[in-house]
Amino acid sequence: MSRTSEETMVPAAAPVKTRVRDRIFETASALFYRRGIRAVGVDTIACEAGTNKMSFYRSFASKDVLVAEYLGDQGRSYWDWWDTVVAPYEGKPRKQVEALFESCVTKTCAKDSRGCAIANATIEIPEEEHPGRKVLIEHKSESRRRLRKLARDMGARDPDVLGDALMLLLEGSYITRLTFSTGGPIIAAAKAAKTLMDAHLRR
Repeated sequence: MSRTSEETMVPAAAPVKTRVRDRIFETASALFYRRGIRAVGVDTIACEAGTNKMSFYRSFASKDVLVAEYLGDQGRSYWDWWDTVVAPYEGKPRKQVEALFESCVTKTCAKDSRGCAIANATIEIPEEEHPGRKVLIEHKSESRRRLRKLARDMGARDPDVLGDALMLLLEGSYITRLTFSTGGPIIAAAKAAKTLMDAHLRR
């Protein structure tokens, strides 16, 4: 005797419920990027996340702690992007720099882009005691180290100077996106990087 459809029916898996902490973090991350860290308070985050301040403080000791975690997450995403962009050009440091700038222009000029979250936060958080400040300094120091190494690997006469010049250009590109939208100086960033490298590699 065949089994009825009711007997053979497999119950649907229950939808995975997002943890309150994760929901708060995801909501805050989106708000911080779109509106700015200083402009978004705990009340707004809790409301947008569909929870309350009590749940917020059970999940995060303070807004500053949440900000530091947000910046750490943004930093990891940034290095994932960097490593993905340079990977096809292993052993070709100049090409890696060119790829970074070309990708930066495309990424930063996207319609929903508000530039680099780390660069934006650096302006908003000048206090040395803020837990996010250490994250920012470490991130920018790593960016400087990487660019100096690429300059050294490509045989620049003064790799530290070239690396720092490339960093200035990269940082400036992010900031001008906030002022000029997609049609500003950032569109010249990749060409400017090539000019810089030509000048430092020419014998």
